[in-house]
Amino acid sequence: MPYAVLRGLGAHLPSRRVTNAELATLFETSDEWITTRTGIRERYWAPPGQSTGDLATEAGRAALKSAGLDDGAEVGLLIVATTTPDHLCPGTAPDVAARLGLGHAAAYDIAAVCSGFVYALEAAANAIEAGRVERALVIGAETYSTILSPNDRTTSVIFGDGAGAVVLSCGAGDEPGRLLGFDLGSDGTGKDLIRIPAGGSRQRSSGLPAAEDDQYFTMQGKKVFAHAVRRMSDSSLAVLESVGWSADDVAHLVGHQANLRILRAVAEQLGLDAGRAVANIDRVGNTSAASIPLALADAAAAGTFRTGERLLLTAFGGGLTWGSAALTWPDIVPV
Repeated sequence: MPYAVLRGLGAHLPSRRVTNAELATLFETSDEWITTRTGIRERYWAPPGQSTGDLATEAGRAALKSAGLDDGAEVGLLIVATTTPDHLCPGTAPDVAARLGLGHAAAYDIAAVCSGFVYALEAAANAIEAGRVERALVIGAETYSTILSPNDRTTSVIFGDGAGAVVLSCGAGDEPGRLLGFDLGSDGTGKDLIRIPAGGSRQRSSGLPAAEDDQYFTMQGKKVFAHAVRRMSDSSLAVLESVGWSADDVAHLVGHQANLRILRAVAEQLGLDAGRAVANIDRVGNTSAASIPLALADAAAAGTFRTGERLLLTAFGGGLTWGSAALTWPDIVPV
């Protein structure tokens, strides 16, 4: 039986760095207010003309290089997880695949908001283990700056843009980098907690014009906080049980970088000390589907992970959706 193994890791951030001090000139806020509530000190926003597909292409190219793949045609599947596609139609993935030289590889988007990368990772791993493809490229990419309301301080200080990518391929069952198990879930009764009201068929079929603010991202922060902690904690425990690990076996928790307080609360629920929870939210903000691969790339570049260590990934997003994954860390160098 083929197993899905992590072979390459890449990341890309746009050039525009946005500090809390800059946001304080745009909103009634301060560096202290933002940092205390979110743990974020800066984030990156795409300059005019740069799209999600552009960021995804750069991250994908970096991941291919990390995996030692000079010829993108060796990849049989591309999945792009994003909430901010280049267009409502068509999907962003086919264009990214063409730009990366993936030939006629299958390519599609996944829209599971901040859980999107874990969902995409599970789908790609399944395709490899079913023998349908030998290699897959999974990208989480976002340009949240394009959907943030200029009148909403709460969301504008949280979200950033960026992209992260991984290459998976067939490997041995005992090989470092193997993806061992997943847990995914959803609860559509909470669909209104995180959403963009306008733009889809629900609003357009109403026959009524969209209100100006309805085109922007909205979030009910307090309710989302409680759901995020509970869902990520429960999902993490479920995947640990499925692979036969205890919390003590986990060397590093790499959670969706939603909020520093959420990350710490999840670690506490799992009985992990804060030092085992990877965090780069202070430097990049909440990058939604890109947050886990960006956190992996940052930590790997810093030498945080050792080959063979056991990692737990977990995320929560709109939908509501959530998901977790267990893997061992491979001997790779991120680009």
